[in-house]
Amino acid sequence: MILTLVETDAAGATEVSLEAVTFGRTLARRTGGTVHALVVGAYPGELVDQLAGHGIGEVHHATGEAFSAYGGAVWAAAVQAAVAATDAGAVVAPGSPRGLEVMAHLAARLDVPMAANVVGLGTDDDGDGGAGGAGDGGALRVTRQVMGGAALEEMLLPRRPAVLTVAGHAVQAEQVPPVPVTVREFAPEVTEADLVTRVVSTEPAAPDLSGALTSAKVVVGAGRGAGGAEGFAGVAELAELLGGALGVSRVVTSMGWRPHHEQIGQTGSRISPDLYIACGISGAIQHWAGCASSKTILAVNTDEAAPMVTKATYAVIGDMHEVVPAINAEIRRRRG
Repeated sequence: MILTLVETDAAGATEVSLEAVTFGRTLARRTGGTVHALVVGAYPGELVDQLAGHGIGEVHHATGEAFSAYGGAVWAAAVQAAVAATDAGAVVAPGSPRGLEVMAHLAARLDVPMAANVVGLGTDDDGDGGAGGAGDGGALRVTRQVMGGAALEEMLLPRRPAVLTVAGHAVQAEQVPPVPVTVREFAPEVTEADLVTRVVSTEPAAPDLSGALTSAKVVVGAGRGAGGAEGFAGVAELAELLGGALGVSRVVTSMGWRPHHEQIGQTGSRISPDLYIACGISGAIQHWAGCASSKTILAVNTDEAAPMVTKATYAVIGDMHEVVPAINAEIRRRRG
């Protein structure tokens, strides 16, 4: 059985949690098992129907005053209790700050390895159990992002349960025909040590203006090659013509040319559009970590050896201030 940690907000399960659920279903199919969900603390009313539409037939809900506020150790105690009760062969969590912290605590408690930022299941070509091992005691092989997404690594998880987090937007959340759901509430035991570090107060977050960028099917990005705050007219027009969103590299926001909510990268937003047009962006590891999940990448750059050019699906070698206006003009001409 695969146990998936599901984080919630006011609307129900978070998007990255549903991505983790989809990954859990894939792993369950490989192992011939089932996938259950674990919810700690808050339980929005819409959650049951939402999880039913993602193939979850059984939900374990950890309740109790100890879980009224988030804490990495106390949440890990809940996950550990659920693992013991279900004999889960693998525990999957979203690659969010909470998911990473909780899984690190859990792996330490269980004395097993943890694989962070997993993007897929590895191949089984040496008879050691491969992806089929999570349910039968064999080794689980996964592929994960390392070096900020610049490289992929195959990692073997030989011990049970396998503990891992799924990189955000590495898997697309997929709905399935709804299934009947059983909710099982339980009250895990916690110790004083589990409660030492917890969230004691919260403040309203600043408005998140990155939604258009992270959900866009087309993103047009610009970097240092824009030349200054006045150099984004062409890429902004291209984004509008394509019905997409404008994104920028870290150097652009550091110089104050564009607002931070437009930043793509390790310290910005991670995107997974159908098309990413990267203009005047060198493609440093930090930026690549935010755009590597794009289905198609078109790079526009004067440097044919730039990392973004060498990694792109297609590339145009030229000045973005000449290439982009020409693209815009051709789009307008074809649309009459």
